[in-house]
Amino acid sequence: MGANQNKKAIYITSLEPRAGKLMVTLGMMELISREISKIGFFRPVIRSRQKRDNDLHLLLTRYNLDISYEDAYVFDVDEVQALGAEGRFKEIVQTILEKYNHIKERYDFMIIEGFESSGISSGFDVDANINIAKNLGAGLIGVITGRGQSPKEIIEEVKITAETIASEGCFHLATVVNRVDPESIAQLDAALGNLSAEESAPVYLIPEIKELASPTVGEIMEGLNCSFIYGKRESLNRIATQFKVAAMTLDNYLSYIENGDLIITPGDREDIVVGTLSTVYSNTFPNIAGILLTGGLKPGKRVRQLMDGMRNRAIPIIGVKSDTFTAAMNASGVRPLIRPDIPKKVELALGAFESRVDIDEIKKRLNLGTSEIVTPLMFEFRLFEWAKKEKKRIILPESNDERILKAAEILRTRDVVDITMIGKRDDVLERASMLGVELHDVEIVDHTTSPLLAQFVDQFYELRKHKGITIDAAKDAMLDVNYFGVMMVYNDLVDGMVSGAAHATQDVLRPAFQIIKTKPGVVIASSVFFMCLPTQVKVFGDCAVNPDPNSRELAAIAISSADTAAAFGIEPIVAMLSYSTGTSGKGEDVDKVVEAVKIAKQLRPDLLLDGPLQYDAAVDPDVAKKKAPGSKVAGRATVLIFPDLNTGNNTYKAVQRSSNAVAIGPVVQGLKKPVNDLSRGCLVEDVANTVAITAIQAIQG
Repeated sequence: MGANQNKKAIYITSLEPRAGKLMVTLGMMELISREISKIGFFRPVIRSRQKRDNDLHLLLTRYNLDISYEDAYVFDVDEVQALGAEGRFKEIVQTILEKYNHIKERYDFMIIEGFESSGISSGFDVDANINIAKNLGAGLIGVITGRGQSPKEIIEEVKITAETIASEGCFHLATVVNRVDPESIAQLDAALGNLSAEESAPVYLIPEIKELASPTVGEIMEGLNCSFIYGKRESLNRIATQFKVAAMTLDNYLSYIENGDLIITPGDREDIVVGTLSTVYSNTFPNIAGILLTGGLKPGKRVRQLMDGMRNRAIPIIGVKSDTFTAAMNASGVRPLIRPDIPKKVELALGAFESRVDIDEIKKRLNLGTSEIVTPLMFEFRLFEWAKKEKKRIILPESNDERILKAAEILRTRDVVDITMIGKRDDVLERASMLGVELHDVEIVDHTTSPLLAQFVDQFYELRKHKGITIDAAKDAMLDVNYFGVMMVYNDLVDGMVSGAAHATQDVLRPAFQIIKTKPGVVIASSVFFMCLPTQVKVFGDCAVNPDPNSRELAAIAISSADTAAAFGIEPIVAMLSYSTGTSGKGEDVDKVVEAVKIAKQLRPDLLLDGPLQYDAAVDPDVAKKKAPGSKVAGRATVLIFPDLNTGNNTYKAVQRSSNAVAIGPVVQGLKKPVNDLSRGCLVEDVANTVAITAIQAIQG
């Protein structure tokens, strides 16, 4: 089957146990979700009906798939083993095909995750997965493990995989070699690059990532049936990359601890417990994952009282009844998973996949067309993809906000942008450590002691002295994180800024207006919201910045909003809104919009723009036929310009709340360089999306 054939399904299967196919499934779901709105997931064989399947649960919940858990699988491993023992393999395949064919018609694309051969009879292993993929008409991605294998062995395994799939007549989409020794990547890239594309599907190498191969403290607590003793429950998501049994005296033991350690010690070793908790306050000691107390013992009353005073900054402590040796052995046997309740692992997996897999090549081999429908999920996923095309550096001044720290880790892990933060390095890293967030390779600037401070004070004084500012006032301004951050943007030390999680809008935008100012020819800076409706994205402006723009300013807002829409892949069809359509109403407010339409058309005759239009006439084709039959904009507007802030702000919130739309913004437009404001009620994903948007604005210039 040629690479130019349009495939509507992908079958992802491990060709050996513990190869890590879930990472590949997750990565492919992320890729396809950016392009296609109706996507389904199918897993023919799950581990057990008695326990929720982790892979199925993760995919259904993360991507909000419109498919029930029961519809998404057919058998569990025990059922397949029983049928296989009776030689009823054909019946297994037929039953899978029947259920798959029943649900696939509801979706434009299907992703199918195969089963692991481990524990299933030899008659139903790799060949069966390939056979099912062929019968389902799916392109096959084979996943093999590189762990513990030499480059020569990996190359041989890749060749065997290609030959096996080809011999079955299945479309071989790609081979992924997971968990490869990072030191072997360059050698393998060179060797596998010599394989002819005609002879083999592309091969992607993903390095071993220690955190993905390690359990969290919470997974260990579940696996060993531990009790939760101390700390914050959210800290259970800390990843334990290795285990240390503390049996020495405190001074000797402290010399052995490392980042990511789970310390295992008897519960009556109060010296170890107190000493370990003390490392949290020290900048000279590693950041451990947690403590596992054994023997069913807990520290004494006074020590627990001491611990209570540390609770806000403490690492998790869990307890188990078994002895120390048994606990250590059992902990090492806990199987780490990529789970929806451990977002750090999800982001690590996606970051690893996207950094090593040629997404454009996969799209080409699938002949994947882009859907005209754009769901909120598709738009959000595309933001990261667009931002990564030309990585920019974005400054985040609010390093004391945990949402900012968590978003920074996501963006770093996914390699979306380079991050600079403002604050004292030790304080920022300590706060990150308390959250289990890894930011050691992020640039952190202390604006109070930076050698740039004097330069920025002088520059700001020169920029604002015509307004009567003094040198002392300029220095006070530069000690404000937002002013300092904007000055970093002004001097091209970073490409954009995002703030506002802990500051009012005016505190973020005032320095941008004073220092960066608007682009040449732009009358006024303004803002838009990307309103992600169920099947399309519309642009609403101005809903956050200008209270009552005049006609000239309103025209400028319309032009800026149209350009913003185009920059983000939205065809700009601009409706200038009013309480009347066409000439049906009179009054000063209507006249303002009429004049704004005239000015905008003169300035940008290339734009598809019309008004005044009422909201319903702008977006509803049936209403448009009655109210504005001659308009090329009415009924199909994608960019909606409101006459004032009162109307725009209330309308965007009404649409957001009444239709469950996702509102991304405000996005500030018209500045020479991008600075964007966050809502003080923003979520971590809002921060990440806004940073990606800011990077895209910087790319667009």
